[in-house]
Amino acid sequence: MEGVSRIYTDRMVVTGAGSGIGRAVACLFAEEGYTVYGLSRSIEEVERQVGRGRIIGIRCDVTDEASVRDAVARIGDFSIIVHSAGFGIAGAAEDTPSDLAESQLRTNYFGVLNMNRTALPVMRKHAHSLVVLISSIAGRVPIPFQSHYSSSKYALEAYAACLKMEARSFGVECVLVEPGDIQTGFTAHREFPHLHDSIYADMAGRAVRRMEEDERNGMRPEAVASVVLKMAHRRHPPLRTAVGLQYKALMVLARIFPDRLVLFILRKMYRA
Repeated sequence: MEGVSRIYTDRMVVTGAGSGIGRAVACLFAEEGYTVYGLSRSIEEVERQVGRGRIIGIRCDVTDEASVRDAVARIGDFSIIVHSAGFGIAGAAEDTPSDLAESQLRTNYFGVLNMNRTALPVMRKHAHSLVVLISSIAGRVPIPFQSHYSSSKYALEAYAACLKMEARSFGVECVLVEPGDIQTGFTAHREFPHLHDSIYADMAGRAVRRMEEDERNGMRPEAVASVVLKMAHRRHPPLRTAVGLQYKALMVLARIFPDRLVLFILRKMYRA
């Protein structure tokens, strides 16, 4: 992005920066000259030079408000935050234990709220600031046997739209970046309490195997990072941006087709 004037300062925060999309975002922005504070529960607390910028690791658990407050206090000033912390669970909606569903929402949704509650007062000191939420195509179309993951991303979609309306008067932009299938450690870390005696066992197993195959053959996380960087160089970025032509097309079709047809197609895709 040589020659592109910056709208925001060169100090930013990336949650979930220890792996996957978060790490790819942190590395790309650092290469472009940003100082990136990479947050993760297990990240190594070191500073390293990457390209023309640097990445500073800070351990932080987004589900722990005290941990979040401590991390933001250590960082001080920044004008961009990219929310990439999250994980996925799979299984039938009926079978999923409440504690696992709550854990999904605690990280994917309430983790964003915890960070923004502390980050936004810092970011509002700037004329322009940017909140980027790594959502998912599953936040626009429900994925069978990923009901609670889809629910966490649907919640983010509504939250982001409201934040965009509420905070824009204070110079805060909010965008959603919606990847489809991505090659990351997310696949191996998905929690799937497979209940072999469940009436959904066979369908759930088939659906999860299809998900895993699609993710292993999906886009690289750098494709998502590139879209995030483009959003950071737009003065008025769109609320939602799907990553990849096939997913952009899917979003168009999902708006045009009736719900009944969309759900039929999704059932067939995942053999549900």
